[in-house]
Parts: sequence; structure tokens; C-alpha cells
Amino acid sequence: MDDLLSEFITETNESIATLDVELVRFERESSDTAILGNIFRLMHTIKGTCGFLGLPRLEAVAHAGENVLGKFRDGELPVTPQAVTLILRCIDHIRVLLAELEAAGREPDGDDHVLIGEINAVADGTQTRMAVTPQESNAGDSAPVFDEAGFPVAAELLAEVAQALGPVSDGFPPLGDTFVEPAPEPEPEPAPQSVAPAKAPEAPREASSEAPAHAVSSIRVNVDVIENLMTLISELVLTRNQLMQLQRSQKGGEFKVPLQRLSHITSDLQDGVTRMRMQPIGNAWAKLPRIVRDLCLDAGKKIDLVQRGEGTELDRQVLELIKDPLTHMIRNSADHGIEDPATRLGAGKPETGTILLEAYHESGHIFIRIADDGRGLNVERIRQKALANGLVTEAELAGLSEKQILQFIFRPGFSTAEKVTSVSGRGVGMDVVRTNIERIGGTIEMTSVAGEGTTFLIKIPLTLAIVSALIVQTAGERFALPQINVVELVRADARSGTRIETIKDAPVLRLRDRLLPLVSLRGLLGLGEAKADSDRFIVVTELGSFKFGIVVDRVFDTEEIVVKPVAPILRGNPYYAGNTILGDGSVIMILDPNGVAAAAGQARTGNDGAASAAAAHAGGDLTSLLLFRAGGTELKAVTLDTVSRIEEIDAGAIEHVGGRPVVQYRQQLMPLVMLGDGQSFKPSGKQPLLVFTENGQSLGIAVDEVVDIARDHVELELAPRGDGLIGSAIIAGKATDLVDIRHYLMRSRDNWFAPESVEAAHG
Repeated sequence: MDDLLSEFITETNESIATLDVELVRFERESSDTAILGNIFRLMHTIKGTCGFLGLPRLEAVAHAGENVLGKFRDGELPVTPQAVTLILRCIDHIRVLLAELEAAGREPDGDDHVLIGEINAVADGTQTRMAVTPQESNAGDSAPVFDEAGFPVAAELLAEVAQALGPVSDGFPPLGDTFVEPAPEPEPEPAPQSVAPAKAPEAPREASSEAPAHAVSSIRVNVDVIENLMTLISELVLTRNQLMQLQRSQKGGEFKVPLQRLSHITSDLQDGVTRMRMQPIGNAWAKLPRIVRDLCLDAGKKIDLVQRGEGTELDRQVLELIKDPLTHMIRNSADHGIEDPATRLGAGKPETGTILLEAYHESGHIFIRIADDGRGLNVERIRQKALANGLVTEAELAGLSEKQILQFIFRPGFSTAEKVTSVSGRGVGMDVVRTNIERIGGTIEMTSVAGEGTTFLIKIPLTLAIVSALIVQTAGERFALPQINVVELVRADARSGTRIETIKDAPVLRLRDRLLPLVSLRGLLGLGEAKADSDRFIVVTELGSFKFGIVVDRVFDTEEIVVKPVAPILRGNPYYAGNTILGDGSVIMILDPNGVAAAAGQARTGNDGAASAAAAHAGGDLTSLLLFRAGGTELKAVTLDTVSRIEEIDAGAIEHVGGRPVVQYRQQLMPLVMLGDGQSFKPSGKQPLLVFTENGQSLGIAVDEVVDIARDHVELELAPRGDGLIGSAIIAGKATDLVDIRHYLMRSRDNWFAPESVEAAHG
């Protein structure tokens, strides 16, 4: 394929991507002549270029579409959904022909007279039926499908076109008027919506005698050239870091000033190349208005897609990886979330639903929010589907909160659709979305309110090639931890007053009235044990909404590192995400927070109270549990992340108010609870308590002894034997009752903190 044809294919693909967006806008704002003028000029350019290159089949299809647009422009033809759908199908047909042209290097054989005849019938006002799809036009052996209102069924067409289309263009600007046939109006052709670089201001006409007024200030560059340049910049950054490390090891020296200058230039060059790779996130949204529009026609819905922050820029590599997840989530919101107009009106909502797609920068990351005002997720249907699929038992479901039940939609193959359609119901969905987002170091969180809608919040890094990382050390080995997951650093030594505590050999940290589970990097990687009196550092790490601490020996500075793939011999290790080279030439491993979190028992287990133990089984992950005995020899357990503190109080400090046991705790009266009828407080000495705090109110549960901390998969074997229990399970090889702390917290709130209790305390 020669360069001229290659440039034509690239430029025309950009033009039809813009036409998709503009036509959907024009259908809503049919009185806007500026939008129509832009659409007409783009189609006219495609037709003219096809004629110039000798592509008669493409030229004929584009010419037919231009005729209809000309009728729109002259006011001779009303703008109806049927007519706009036909133009969109004309564009789809051009897209398919372009794909075949690119694959074969020549225009494909075929006859488009059926499609062109239908388009001309619309232009002449003699249309009686809608046009067939491009595939049907070529085959000539099947009839089009219409609904009762005369609209074409567009969902299957979209799937076929998506296969033929492949990836959307990378958003580089067009080559000005290289192939442009002069338009009837002497107006400059506006840049497509996907253009990233801004054009320079035009000079005054008196000073522009050496160049035409339409000269462009940008060029098209092959993506591979930029990728290779970024690789070279990455190597230059590594070399710069090595030279600066050598310079720091020597005091003074004649190379100090030149190296500083080299460092500044390297940083500027890195920043410039990084900006070259950055593209507006709106490029990933270009197809979405068309998808929503066609789905509305197919399903008889009214949906307004609101886009905010389209100009927010991020790395093109990240942009390509989030296109499919975003498309799937928007289709889900339109298909499952938004109700039909009659249902919305019956629920007191406007008949037009709204899907908000928003992107913004915050703290060096990109946040993408997808929110709809639809029906929300059906918790009961998710519950029933989870039971039917064998993901959980009825006893386990009884201990799950609504938030935890909603997490089942992220399980592989999980779908609540009642029937399989071209849009949904095949069970390939949200699990793939989460996997793809986590693969680029991002996270996804979800909230849903029945009758009000569903919101997803995605957090992703700006770029993948060069990332900010915290360098830590343990057992003499250094590691890099992505800064996106680091919340804070805590030093544990005698001077700071913070120390690592152990509960039956399991390390924990008291951090703002919560016991934070810890995982030792030494132990995790098998690097031996640290000295008991050595200083330790805890890197408080966040994965989604879950926090845990990584214990290390030393913390260095935050550095920008170049991510290299993991060597094949280490690809099966879940704790490593890659490797990098430091300034001194050392090769160090980059830690994978997901793998480390699994070892800490915190990955995707939920974090909303006592029922998170049962949720751990639903998610298939390890859970950190506190084992104790109270009122007998049987073992009991609560999830560690619900425990605020473990206290020992003097038995003589226990008082009674209104017949209920209390103790003065942090200038407040804290209610005390015993878990069994046969349990009693110790008559003297120290009474162990587990302290739980919620909404500023504390509750103490009396125990006989704290036994251990265990990390295990929780699988409920027996149903609850009474109030206050989630059920029974095998924990660390022993039968254990799981205590429902929320039951006691709610009971204490209803009883101890009720007005009559206050009156009794003062009476």
C-alpha cells in the first residue's frame, strides 16, 4: 500500500469518527447550522478524496450520503431519527469498506446499489423502508429488520462494525488540505474532535505572504516513532540517575555543574515526550454518544449522556486500555440501569434518564466517575443469582451486608440479565472490567442505591512507562512500592512512642483507634527475621478501600522509576509487578500491592463490620481474625479490622448504671457486654476487653482470654445457633463460632444510648 493511500485511510477514519459524534449532536440540535456545516464539509471531503484516488465504490456511497445532508442544509428534508440513522449506517458502510481497503490494499469488489437506492429515496422524499445494513447490501440475500416504529435494529450492526473497525485512531491531527477538494463555502475546515495539539494563532494577513493562510502547525507521526522515543528517554533517565548518584558520592568535582544542567535538560525532555504521549480522555469517549443513541432506538429509551472533563489528558497507553472497560460500563448503565420512560414516570422521575461520565485530575491520578440515575442494582436478584451459582450459602448470605452482596457482580461469569442480548447477559463483564483496571495499577469502587442509581469511581495512574515509587529496604534488599498505593509512613521505635504489638505472634499496629493488620516484608519474601530491638517502619498501604501495613527496615526517597517487565523466571511470583534500575545501577523489584495485600488477608474482603468474615469466603480471600474465649472453652472469633483496641481493666472499676455494667473509658461511660449466659466478670485482677467503636460510641465485650490472630479462608459450616452469631467455621484447624459484633453494637445503641437509659443514669 502506498503512502498516499495509507494517509487517506487514516484521515478518513478520523473524519468518520468525528461524523459519528457530530451527527448524534445534530440530531439533538437540528437547528444548529454550524454543526450541519461541519458534517457536510467532512462528507464532501471524503467524497472528493475518493474521486481523486480513483475509489468509485466509496465515492458513490459518500456522494449518496452527501445528497441527504445537502437536503438537510437547504431545508428540503426534515431531520428525523430514521434519516439520521440512515446517514449513520452510510458512515458505518464507509468504515467497513475502509477496513477492507486497508486489509487488501485495493477497493473491494461489490455492489452497493441497494443501500445507495435507499439513501437516494430519502433524499427524494420517496422512502418507504429503511436501508439495509452494509453487510446485507453486499450479500443481497437477506432482508432488513425493523421494529414497529420503523426503526432499524442497530445493536447487532454495532457488533459487526466494531469487529471490522479495530482500534480508533490515536487522535493525531489531519494533514490539512492534502486531499481536500475545495468546498462550496470559503470557510476553513475545522479540526476533528480528536485533535490533541492546538493550532498556533494565525498571523495577520500582511505578514503571511510567504505561506498560505491554511498552513498547518502540526504533523502526523507514527505511534511507533513516539514509543521508540519514549524508550530512549527512559534509558536516558536511568543514565542520568546513575551519573547523579556518582556525583553525590564525590564531594565537589568539575562535573557537578554540567551534570546538573544535564539533569534539567533530561527532565524537560522527559516531560516533553510524556506530553507528546498524552491525549484527551475524550478520545476514548468518541464512540459512546453513538452507542447510547443506537441503544435508545433499539430499547425505546430516552437517555442523555453528559460528558465532563473531556480535555483531561492521560498517557495514550492507559487511554487504549480503558476504552473497552468504559464502553462496557456505559452500555451496562444504558441497558440495565436506566428504565424505560413509562417506568421512570411511574417512579416520579423525568422520562429522560441521565448518565454522567466525568474525568478529573486529583493528587497525581486520573479519576473517572460513571453515574446514572436509574433503578440501581437489584440486591435481591444478585442474592438469588449468587445462591443459584453456588457462590455462597443461605447461612453465609445472612451475614453479608448489602455492600458485600453487590460485590458479587465482579465475580467471573456473574450476570443477572434474564435473557441474552447483543448488549448484555453473556456473563462477560464487570470481572473483566476490574481485572483490566487493576492490571494498569488502578482501582474501581461502586455504590448503588435502589431506585436512585449506581455510581462507579475509577482511579488510574497518569502513565505506565515512568511512575513514582517509594524505595524501601528490608534485610539489606531494596524494593519499589508504587506511590499510588501509599497512604502514610509510620515509624515504630521507642522515640516515636509507636510500637508494633503482637497478639499471639501476629503483628498489629494501633492506628487511630483501629488495629491495622501488618505483613512483614522479610517474612513474606523469606528473608529471615529482624532483631527485636531494631527500628521498624510501617508503610500504610491502601488498595481500594482496604488498608494494611507493610513492615520494612528502612525507607528511602520517592523516585521516578522506569518500569521493566518481570523476568520469565519470576512471572509466577504474585508479589512482583516488574523491576527497575536505580541510579547506582542496582536492579530492584517493584512490589505488586495486590499480591502483598492477599498475604495481609485484606484483598477485597470488604470493610463494613462483623460480617466481613463471611464476605471473605464470598471473595475467596484470606481474612485476619482475632480468636478468643468467653464463657466456656469454645473458640470464638471476630474480624480483626473491626476491633478498635484490646484493653485490660481493673475488675473493681466495673460499675452498674440502670442495672447494666459500664466502665469509665476515655471520659465516657462505655457499656460492657458478656457473650453467654454462663459468663461472668472476673471478681478481681485484670478483666480483658475487646473494644469496638462506631460513630463515636464505644462498646466493650468481656472475654476470658485472647487466644491468637489467624489468617484463613472463612467457610461457614453451620448456620447461626442464636442471635449474635454469624455461624460456625473451621479457623486454623479448629471449630470456631463467628461473632456478629454489629448485633451487639446495634443493641447497645438501642438500649444503653436510649433516652430512658440517660434518665436512669441520672435518676
